[in-house]
Amino acid sequence: MDLNIENKVKGVKNNFLNHTYNKDDLSNFSSHNIKQVLKFQKTNKRYLKTPLTSLKALSQYLGVKNIFVKDESQRFELNAFKVMGGIYAIGKYIAKKLGKDIEEITFDELSSPKTIEKIGAMTFISATDGNHGRGIAWAARELGQRSVIYMPKGTSKARLEAIKREGSLAEITNVNYDETIRICKKLAKKNNWVMVQDTSWKGYDQIPLWVMQGYSSIAMEIVKDLENRYNETPSHVFLQAGVGSFAAGITSFLMQYYDTKDIKVIIVEPELANCYYQSFAYNRGEIKRVTGDMNSIMAGLCCGEPNPIAFEILKKYTHSFYSCPDSISALGMRILGNPLEKDKKIISGESGAVPLGLLYYLKKEGKNDDKLGINESSNILIINTEGDTDSNQYLDIVWKGKMNI
Repeated sequence: MDLNIENKVKGVKNNFLNHTYNKDDLSNFSSHNIKQVLKFQKTNKRYLKTPLTSLKALSQYLGVKNIFVKDESQRFELNAFKVMGGIYAIGKYIAKKLGKDIEEITFDELSSPKTIEKIGAMTFISATDGNHGRGIAWAARELGQRSVIYMPKGTSKARLEAIKREGSLAEITNVNYDETIRICKKLAKKNNWVMVQDTSWKGYDQIPLWVMQGYSSIAMEIVKDLENRYNETPSHVFLQAGVGSFAAGITSFLMQYYDTKDIKVIIVEPELANCYYQSFAYNRGEIKRVTGDMNSIMAGLCCGEPNPIAFEILKKYTHSFYSCPDSISALGMRILGNPLEKDKKIISGESGAVPLGLLYYLKKEGKNDDKLGINESSNILIINTEGDTDSNQYLDIVWKGKMNI
């Protein structure tokens, strides 16, 4: 079903949604497994649970029961959620090198001189639009190891310098994100470096799974707050997708935790890198790759090739896929940064704000309520995946009105 709205926002309903829920599909994301992931992440002394905020005034304005925003801009002081995948994947890799289960070891033990002496120096390499690479660089440095990070053409200097400040060798390539991944694959093989990517390919699926499990612990934090502070269950979850690993990690945990298909998961992408929307828009349900330059302001989502592991999960468990112009992201940034009444101000970057921008647009501009069933009893969950990772561009958008709808 085409959900096109005034040719600005394009949506497609997922006709491959699996209405028979199978827990075995998501066993890697069981509460038991993700509890162990979070347990390890908490052993880092800088761990703090990020806040889940209820925007009551905005909820009333949009005619829904609740809008909950999980603010990942405060994660490990790195301004984005991505480190949750990197810290777990690298920690798990080092633990395996030691012949130990990560459940039995702490972050301090993995970074100790004794451990480094035993396993030797390692170099972790990754391709990134910004946040993932900074998380990898930070985790590698904190664990006494090295990192090399490559970034696609068009990456801002601010994001490059942020990664360099974490101690990584980093540079910007002259090709897009997916081609940058291929560069990293060749260098990893040539130099015997460890590739840490949140997308998979033939023969490379273990580390991407660990990264996705690292992301899932965010969902575990969310459900505990929803239960203990608000006594609520989400009815709709809006999630950003680049390669889809974050969205699949969150979706997997929520589906197995609530053991229900009543939750509608809505995937949101930039129109210039809308590989999930393209994959489902023509009712084929097969991976469709987007190529060429992807000059969206949503740099963290500019990925043209879905992660095959994530794709299969989202194909089974998501309701719909939306392709959004940059103006929708800019709208979300301004709404979150200029709250109504007593709602909390949230600093959200371009990739972090697009779900809220889409929700507002659908409710106030798109007249799309009946397609998603969003009404006065709906509990909406949104995750702000990043803060102002490019502070100059943030000001251009929020202060100067760049990218008006």
